[in-house]
Amino acid sequence: CKREEDSMINFITNIDFSILDFIQNHLRNGVLDWLMPKISMLGNAGVIWIVISIVLLSIKKYRKCGITLVIGLLLGLLIGNIILKPLVARPRPCWINSDIALLIASPKDFSFPSGHTLSSFIAAIILLKEDKKFGYVAMILAILIAFSRMYLYVHFPSDILAGVVLAILIGFAAIRISRKFIK
Repeated sequence: CKREEDSMINFITNIDFSILDFIQNHLRNGVLDWLMPKISMLGNAGVIWIVISIVLLSIKKYRKCGITLVIGLLLGLLIGNIILKPLVARPRPCWINSDIALLIASPKDFSFPSGHTLSSFIAAIILLKEDKKFGYVAMILAILIAFSRMYLYVHFPSDILAGVVLAILIGFAAIRISRKFIK
């Protein structure tokens, strides 16, 4: 059973590195080298989404959406960063293959799931459900932030995918919690 598990992990890791190598060999260029660190920085510690939450909380019409966003982000922090990252303890691609020159400082925490992706897609799901016009913009930004993490060689594609799937679950859970308890 352990051998099959290791085989599956190796299979996924090989696919992950194939995708990352494709990005590095075919998409890297001066414009994206300049842009991707800036896009990624928007997701650092979920700052952009925290700021948006604060703005929404301060506007009566959008206060419920702001509360839902705070609930979602807190759930994402708890489940993704506090529980799953140390539990899975997956090394980052840049720790395994140090041949790629990083455009940002090497992160110190583990790789799985992507926290940038998790917080970004939680916010995008909630905003899309609560207000389409904000949601579409948030979804585009979430996709860009998620891609930036692969471009910058600090996350595997499977970290990103796990972040998206978890974000969908957490986003809808936050909406349910908000609708049930907040009048």
